[in-house]
Amino acid sequence: MEALQRLFERAGLPAFGLPPRLAALYGGDLGFASPRVYANFVASVDGVAALPVRVESGALVSGGSEADRFVMALLRACADVVLIGASTFRKAPGHLWRAEAVWPDGAAEIAELRARLGLRPSPPLAVVSRSGELDVTQPALADALIVTTPAGAERLRAGGNLPQGARLIALDTGGGPAAPIDLRAVLALLRAEGLRAVLTEGGPTLVGELAAAHLLDELFVTVSPALFGRFAGDGRKSIVDGVDLGRRPLALAGVRRAGDLLFLRYQL
Repeated sequence: MEALQRLFERAGLPAFGLPPRLAALYGGDLGFASPRVYANFVASVDGVAALPVRVESGALVSGGSEADRFVMALLRACADVVLIGASTFRKAPGHLWRAEAVWPDGAAEIAELRARLGLRPSPPLAVVSRSGELDVTQPALADALIVTTPAGAERLRAGGNLPQGARLIALDTGGGPAAPIDLRAVLALLRAEGLRAVLTEGGPTLVGELAAAHLLDELFVTVSPALFGRFAGDGRKSIVDGVDLGRRPLALAGVRRAGDLLFLRYQL
């Protein structure tokens, strides 16, 4: 793939010291303050980030862009843990939330970066599911952390066959079965285990809840050169869904380009 063209980057951003090939392809260095919660999405020019399909819609929105997969891999490579919601998990059967899974060409450099950062070879997966309705046969749950409610935990235990290494943590929502899981408590759990750089890949409901609770620090958005259109009740979602953020301001931290795609980095 061709290197990303750096169009703008705010001075003073943290820098990890990427391996030379990764730095050349990214158009510079990358780094994060700690602790940090950062999200990554691809969205069309008219703001569609999730489609009402049975599969993960990121590749459909991006047009299968290798540059988008490279940035996704780089952000995963910097993460202590990848946090997703149950809907995102269900739409990606067989997927492993690892950097090399989306950009295998860079496996050696990704391994080098994680070793430099003192991280395990791949970030563990954390799945938030209020209902506990998860396919426990999925390989991504091996060594994963499943955060659910007491009722969700009971359902998962009753089903049996949780993969070896998967851990189940039940958080009492205190507001009945329909109440959302407290994401502050989820992040506290992760940080208690030393997982301080948290990458979330959604979906839009989870990211909306993080933003509404002022828990999201940074947002990476790949703007895909496409229009999808929307109409009432079509099930298409933007990056944030289900909350009113009242015009939450963002600070532009970086802009990169690959062909007709833009790669934006914002700080909240």
